[in-house]
Parts: sequence; structure tokens; C-alpha cells
Amino acid sequence: MRKNGMRRHDLDWLRVLVFGLLIFYHVGMFFVPWSFHIKNNITYDWLQYPMSFLNQWRLPILFVISGMGTFYALQKRNATQFASERIIRLLIPLIFGMLFIIPPQVYIERLAKNQFIGGYFDFWPSEALNGVYPEGNLSWHHLWFLPYLLIFSLVLIPLFFYLKRHPQNNLTQWLSKRTIKPLDLYIFIIPLYFIESFIEPFFPVTHALIGDWFTIVNYLFLFFYGFILISIKDRFWPLVEKHRRWFLIAGIICFSLRLLLRESFEDTTLRHFTEAFFKVANLWSWVLVCFGYAAKYLNRPSKILNYSNEAVYPFYILHQSVMLVLAFFIMDWEMSFGGKFSILVVGTFFISWLMYELFIRRWSIIRPFFGLKKKPKD
Repeated sequence: MRKNGMRRHDLDWLRVLVFGLLIFYHVGMFFVPWSFHIKNNITYDWLQYPMSFLNQWRLPILFVISGMGTFYALQKRNATQFASERIIRLLIPLIFGMLFIIPPQVYIERLAKNQFIGGYFDFWPSEALNGVYPEGNLSWHHLWFLPYLLIFSLVLIPLFFYLKRHPQNNLTQWLSKRTIKPLDLYIFIIPLYFIESFIEPFFPVTHALIGDWFTIVNYLFLFFYGFILISIKDRFWPLVEKHRRWFLIAGIICFSLRLLLRESFEDTTLRHFTEAFFKVANLWSWVLVCFGYAAKYLNRPSKILNYSNEAVYPFYILHQSVMLVLAFFIMDWEMSFGGKFSILVVGTFFISWLMYELFIRRWSIIRPFFGLKKKPKD
């Protein structure tokens, strides 16, 4: 991502690191008492706390970063070019993933729950493409991020191009005048608070797109925030970098208070509205923390970043299928949490890397199915 014609390396690093957290998060889902495709033979209540912490801000920051990337992508593209590029990079990997990457996950789940007996090729393709998950087997599972991002990108094209053609628009001017102090950046939580308070209770998160109104509206705003924050970049970056410690303290306080509310008070209307405030203040604080520390320490090039920046998309597509297959074989082992967690993290990373390095990165015909441009000819 570019900054005044130069690469914004901190955004690239953040994208790589946050997507990298998905491996740890989805491995954690195997052990935490929450619902997941398959579970370890022992679950750990204490794991809910670090998982809840990550769960607050890992997806919001991805949509904000995606909005920022959209700002840069539009600088050299017209609307048709941008829409075509989004469809190629998001829709093609989604369809490919639903046909070939996700079915092993569903197969493993059906085996673990005694809902299917037979080999993988007894399941795929006849059973794998039969009906919509969870009643059927066709699903996008962890790839739900792609259709949501595609829809946001296409729906907001008219607004984005209006803002592009009118850089001195009222919204940008108003925000520029009102983002001087660190507290000013919390103006962005106002819409998020109303979404959390009045939409979330009626539309639980499903990632099924149809009827998933809280997820759609919430992440649509965060995606748009990314675009508009780059529009006021001369104010935003110095502010988050200078006051990163202030945002860190705010994040720790908000997360602690939300945890205290959930642990100490019954679920009432008053608690819901109070908790909604701490939830959005917490997630936004950690988003600002990430941007602030990244701007301070990560805005520099490296060979590792160049490699990782291309590899991260295929890793995202592959990792959960790899992890669930590994998890299926060790789920009943009598082994400590640390041992199983390490096996899954290291195994998922290594196998995903091997598949990327040997079969995806080097083959131009395969690259588009994982969201990569064709390899340039030497």
C-alpha cells in the first residue's frame, strides 16, 4: 500500500500479521469451549479470555485495512477496472475454495460427528456439493470474508469515486478539522455503538450473508472507515503514532471493564447498552494501537515482507483446511494443551507454506485461484 507514491510498509506488515493471527485463532477454536467444526477431547475454559481479546479487533482491523487498500487501488483505476479486479481477486478464489479447499473441512466434520462413513472420494464431489451447510455440505466456511469484501467493494464504488473526484468534500474537510487530539478519533465509534446496540441483538452473526445484517452493516462501516482515514492521512498517521501509548491504555481499560460487566452482572437491557459502549471503544482502541505501533516500528521494507505480502492470501485460503485435517488425527490423543497447540500451529504453517512454495507461487495457471496475479515472464 502506498503513501504519497511510496509504499506504506506498515499497512503491509499489519495485513500479514493479522492474517497470521488466524492460524493461532483457529487453532484456539479447536480447544476453547465455543462451537466449532470439531473439538479436542479436552476443552479449556481459561482460553476464552485471550480468544475474546483477539476476537474483538482482529476482523475489524482487517476490514479497515481493506478499505485503506481500496483507496490506493482506486488511484490508478476507473470504476470498471476496479470492479473487474475485485471480482477476479475475490470471486474466483471464493468459487475455487468452495469447490476444492472447503470440502475437506466438511468431510472431517462429518467423520468426527459420525455423519458420514467412507473415503474422501466417496464424499467429494457428489456429497460435498449436495445442499447448503449446515444441513448440506456446500459452504464457504472461513472464506466468508471474501464475499462480504467483494460486495462492500462493489456497492461503495459510486461513493468512493465521488470522494476521489472531490478530495475537498465536506466529510473529509469536517474530519480533518476534528481530528487534532487522540480523543477525536473516537468519533468513529458513534455509528458502531448504535449498530452494536440496536442491530446486533436482532441479527446474530451467521456469516451466511443472507439476513446477516449486523455483520454486513458493522463491517461495511469499518471498511468505509479505512477509506476515509487514508483521505485524512496527514492527520491520522501522526496522531496514532504519537499517542499510541494512550490508545493502549484505553484498550486495556475498556477490555477490562467489558470483562467485568460480563462476569459480574446479569444480561439486562442496561448491561447490553453499557457493554456495547465498552465493546466498540475497546475494538477501536486496539485498531488504533495496531496502527500507531506499526507506524512507529514497521514502516520499512524487508525481503521477508515482500515474500509474506504475496504469500498471505494463499495462506489464508489454505490454513483452516490444513489445520482441521491435522486436528482430526490428534483430537483424541492424550497430550497436553501445549503439545497439541504446538503441533497444530507448526504443522499448519509448514504444510501451508509447502503447498504455497511448491504448487502455488511457481505456477502461473494456479496463482489466480489463490488471488495472485499471474507470474510475470522472465
